[in-house]
Amino acid sequence: MSPLLTGALVMACFVVGLHFLRFWKSTRDVLFLCFAVSFWLQGAQWLHSGLFDSPSEYSPLYYLARLVAYGLIALPILLRNRRRRS
Repeated sequence: MSPLLTGALVMACFVVGLHFLRFWKSTRDVLFLCFAVSFWLQGAQWLHSGLFDSPSEYSPLYYLARLVAYGLIALPILLRNRRRRS
């Protein structure tokens, strides 16, 4: 059951990334591009954990991938809010 769910997560991350890429192509807003890359990074992390038996999901590699993915979401939001205030 675990490989099936991991495959579903990888596929969902890929599809959601494609969805945000379509929005980026029509608006050229960097926020949508960052969302797409963030979901693809999360999908790659799930794919890696599904293909290779890692000793633990609490490995620093997984936390680094999540930190980069969430940073890609937070950075454009923070920059946009700073731009609107000034």
